[in-house]
Amino acid sequence: MAKKTVADIDVNGKKVLMRCDFNVPLDDNQNITSDDRIVKALPTIKHVLDNGGSVILMSHLGRPEGAVVAKMSLRPVAKRLSELLGKDVVFANDCIGADVEAKASALQPGDVMLLENLRFRKEETIKDKAAKEDAQLRAAKDDFAKQIAALGDAYVCDAFGTAHRDNASMYTVPVMMEGKDRVSGFLIEKELKFLGETVDNAEKPFVAILGGAKVSDKLAVIENLLRKVDSILIGGAMAYTFFKAQGITIGNSLCEDDFVDKALGLLEEAKDLGCEIVLPVDTVIAKEFKANADNKVVAGNIDEGWEGLDIGPESRKLFVGKLSGAKTIVWNGPMGVFELEPFDAGTKAVAQAVADATSKGARSVIGGGDSASAIVNMGLEDKVSHISTGGGASLEFLEGKKFKCLDILDEK
Repeated sequence: MAKKTVADIDVNGKKVLMRCDFNVPLDDNQNITSDDRIVKALPTIKHVLDNGGSVILMSHLGRPEGAVVAKMSLRPVAKRLSELLGKDVVFANDCIGADVEAKASALQPGDVMLLENLRFRKEETIKDKAAKEDAQLRAAKDDFAKQIAALGDAYVCDAFGTAHRDNASMYTVPVMMEGKDRVSGFLIEKELKFLGETVDNAEKPFVAILGGAKVSDKLAVIENLLRKVDSILIGGAMAYTFFKAQGITIGNSLCEDDFVDKALGLLEEAKDLGCEIVLPVDTVIAKEFKANADNKVVAGNIDEGWEGLDIGPESRKLFVGKLSGAKTIVWNGPMGVFELEPFDAGTKAVAQAVADATSKGARSVIGGGDSASAIVNMGLEDKVSHISTGGGASLEFLEGKKFKCLDILDEK
């Protein structure tokens, strides 16, 4: 069933408690280096304000491990929000307590308030499993969530980047708000539409591109997609585990030896299911892991002392060819060490191929993280259908996992 969004409820005169993902990058002087996550939350925030409500925003930033860490304060976010909204944003120095309650109580329609970093409180990240096994932890998490829940008349989840976490603000808070509206924001709505509909109702040919360092990170994704896609293109360091499974020597390339047998099993399973797993046919190798290191291209075996750092030119042609006729594309993970020249060529070629296919009518979903960075760095963000805001969350979504923090939101 489709989930209700903030557009489906009456927010007039209500204080809307909204979980956002303001985990923005900061420099050493606490200046925001990219406000993309703040900007993407604006449509949901403005909808509430334009319809007579006030907003209480909450988020985490970094991993302060339950301690107050000044350089991880959300104060810079409050400042940037004020600039973007053209109005003062009330900033609370904590996320619970008397001062927070007083400031929330004083909010008038059209007002915006931002709570301090949720993870300054250890209760935010108590695992549900730990809480079930330890009554004291459960009580602490519940009390923390209850205090936050009491601030709002309705709950909006718009933080896809943490949708795979059982943090208190993501799950326990809306549980405590049973009987009140609990809906998604427009950002979550878009993620569910693109990720969900793309994977489950894909127009064929459906091509998945998987890269990155570890096969272990993508095993469940591959297993889930084998039954849905026509082809899976595999690049990045994870390809070398598959090479080794086929008896190809990989020199000093990264490899997860514990997953070699599993990789071989996936290749055999793919054949049985009629899904094509496409591996690189050549590799750019170097003896040093650094920018512009001496390198060469090899097909097949990689000698000892050399390390694979990108897919080779023939592999780029192969992958581009597979993408040229695709109608649906999902991409998660770079093809090589794309931060270093010249080992970024494979990732760039794939990014451009995805954009080109999209221009011809394909639906393309970029699964956050490094793939999203590559698309953005190349200026192609407007040339693809959707860039997910959640790296880990989008990966788990592609695995077919259910997110309980989304499951409990109200149905339409």
